[in-house]
Amino acid sequence: QVQVVESGGGLVQAGGSLRLSCEASGGIFSSYHMGWFRQVPGKEREFVAAISRYGFNRYYVDSVKGRFTISRDNAKNTVYLQMNSLKPEDTAVYYCACSGALPASTWYQEKTRYDMDYWGKGTLVTVSS
Repeated sequence: QVQVVESGGGLVQAGGSLRLSCEASGGIFSSYHMGWFRQVPGKEREFVAAISRYGFNRYYVDSVKGRFTISRDNAKNTVYLQMNSLKPEDTAVYYCACSGALPASTWYQEKTRYDMDYWGKGTLVTVSS
């Protein structure tokens, strides 16, 4: 059983930065595509970013391109989300997910959120205006 734990959320002013971390233990980390989703109350969970098993390919939702960067360190079993130039509309609970079968390139598809192998419990990011 893989345990997925996010950290790094918090309160930040608009224009500021945060770095989220997600450690996945109990499995072979490099066998999983990793990524981030976010959700606000009353809305569907939204794809944010995904990274392939060895980090060669990265994908982002249009609204965060140029501001967020996803990366991973397979030696530390950890994936990161560096968030810069944060906006109030980035406020959400951010969830880390992993999938052994779904390529990172497909994670933007709405149906993929139902097929992830493992999810973390989320970390709250609040951006004040």
